[in-house]
Amino acid sequence: MIPEQVRKVLAAHNLTALEFEPGSTPTSQDAAARIGVAVGQIAKSMLLKARTGRFYLALCPGDKRICSKKARQAIGSQVRMAQAAETEQVTGFKPGGVCPFGIEEVEILIDRGLAQYQTIYPAAGNDASGVPLSYAQLQAITGAREVDLMREEA
Repeated sequence: MIPEQVRKVLAAHNLTALEFEPGSTPTSQDAAARIGVAVGQIAKSMLLKARTGRFYLALCPGDKRICSKKARQAIGSQVRMAQAAETEQVTGFKPGGVCPFGIEEVEILIDRGLAQYQTIYPAAGNDASGVPLSYAQLQAITGAREVDLMREEA
């Protein structure tokens, strides 16, 4: 079931979520397999907590990992991954279904690596969904600041 605040954002932007059986898309790999796309097209939403206590939601390609040095440069503070309880408290979503739509009082960062794909898929507030849209649409809807957060591949 897609949360009401997410449904409102999707309706306002004429977007439709893909919905699957409960628990079927909790990881980027699972979501990509279920949707039938490359893992990098999954826009994973990860909550970061800065040393200052402020939270940031990072939207990243599903096949990449955050570089702590780049995150520190983008945010201006050392950061760590938020704990599951913090993630649910701050975003209203459980890990595996964190959604960038309807999030308030948290700065949203979008990694440039997602721009290489014509269509990307963030979750729609649960672990059984994906929302097909473009990088430009996701950035515009969320007001995300474009950054470079991902580790370089060796």
